[in-house]
Amino acid sequence: MNRKILLIALLTAFVGYAAWNFMDSVTPYVSVAEAKVAQSSVQVKGLLDKSAPAPHQEGDDFVFTLQDEESGETLPIRYKGTKPDQFDEAHHIVAIGKCQGQDFVAEKLLIKCPSKYEQQKQ
Repeated sequence: MNRKILLIALLTAFVGYAAWNFMDSVTPYVSVAEAKVAQSSVQVKGLLDKSAPAPHQEGDDFVFTLQDEESGETLPIRYKGTKPDQFDEAHHIVAIGKCQGQDFVAEKLLIKCPSKYEQQKQ
């Protein structure tokens, strides 16, 4: 009987620990406005702002401006790294990170390019 109770307690503790770690690793999608005030890491999706200065390298950072598709609001992005492959062909860009001062400091960039299958349909 004591073994069953111990096993149930260990199993419950493991499930609780796994759920807590999973919730901690979930990064929600937010708008540009929400990203500017978020306290934790978030994902913000948008388009490259063509009216802003061209994407460029500043030391170790790749810098560009993201524009919210719906509101048109812009957000300067500072990515620790070099320009990702296929950045110039990007349809959408997802930046994962958080705001520090005026810039959104991205830990990771996801480049969403039009699919070759979508191009074949047209």
